[in-house]
Amino acid sequence: MRTSIHMVFTTLKTKVINSCLNPVWNEELTFTVTEPVGVLKLQVFDRDRFKADDKMGHAHVNLQPIASASRLGRALRLSAGETKLRKVAPDSDNCLLSESFITHVDGEIVQDVRLRLCDVESGEVELKLRWFDNNSTSDTPVAAG
Repeated sequence: MRTSIHMVFTTLKTKVINSCLNPVWNEELTFTVTEPVGVLKLQVFDRDRFKADDKMGHAHVNLQPIASASRLGRALRLSAGETKLRKVAPDSDNCLLSESFITHVDGEIVQDVRLRLCDVESGEVELKLRWFDNNSTSDTPVAAG
């Protein structure tokens, strides 16, 4: 199995994990996000060696809440420690299985999410989203998952 992550015109892919019904990728994928902040789309595939890969489901999460929490963290001038900045509830803008908190942890904006896979009988994906500003350009935010 492998996962594809789409952000506007960017597609990133995880490595393939063979012969596993509950794969754990434990990979960090980084991409640039530009304004207006959009939706992170994930697709899970079952890799087939001799034919097209089978789509196993998809999920999405809106990145606007973590982007606005990052701006709030900067406005509050948070630096060390842990501060909950925002709660995100499951709704039509995301595939969240349960509420998710966006937290400032020692200089990073972090959101742990559990997403339900859509168009499939069952399945879920767990992600840790980290948001940070890219220091090489003025205000271009960067997200990592």
